[in-house]
Amino acid sequence: MEYQVIPVKRFDEVIEHLRQNFFADEPLNKAVNLCKRGEGHKYLEEHSLKTLEANLSVMAVSDANEIAGVVLNGILRPGDLQTAKKKLQTKDDEKYRKIFQLLYDHNLQTDIFEYFKIDKAFDMSILSVDEKFRGKGIAKHLVENSESLAKKHGFKLLKADATGVFSQKIFKSAGFEVLHEQYYNKYVDNDNEIILPVESPHIKLQLLYKRLD
Repeated sequence: MEYQVIPVKRFDEVIEHLRQNFFADEPLNKAVNLCKRGEGHKYLEEHSLKTLEANLSVMAVSDANEIAGVVLNGILRPGDLQTAKKKLQTKDDEKYRKIFQLLYDHNLQTDIFEYFKIDKAFDMSILSVDEKFRGKGIAKHLVENSESLAKKHGFKLLKADATGVFSQKIFKSAGFEVLHEQYYNKYVDNDNEIILPVESPHIKLQLLYKRLD
């Protein structure tokens, strides 16, 4: 298995990988039935492509040149989350809005730039391994390669939103710590109804970080 920064010429393959894997399997997407396996999703793909354009994402490539897994990494700067949250209201997909409202609100609970005294963060937003390549330690290596890349580019902090138990285990095994977390069954609307009915074994969203200095 070879690990490398994802080049522009393979962006379309990465999106197809996400359609077949992450878009359907990710716990929040699954909770609202955002899209079926193999289907595209306009806003998820826009978000993914924008992240890929930072040229910091990493892929695992098999001996047969198949994309076995990816981690999409971007740069988070002060004000980015506030801007993204405002733009979210213009999206015409209620399910998508529900998911990203939670993610943005959870991130905005702490001003990481003030808290950690940094002006940018290496943001690991999507970690995905193809179903047939799971159980081989690929996710762990994707995170390790991302950390090396972040150090090379002078980042002082890695940040990740982990929505399920599997990614949470991966990040913690790589030395990440929990900044704060949100239990899904306590994320409710004004009628005390659960907004995102995430299935077990996934019970909470965690904002994780790792210092690099």
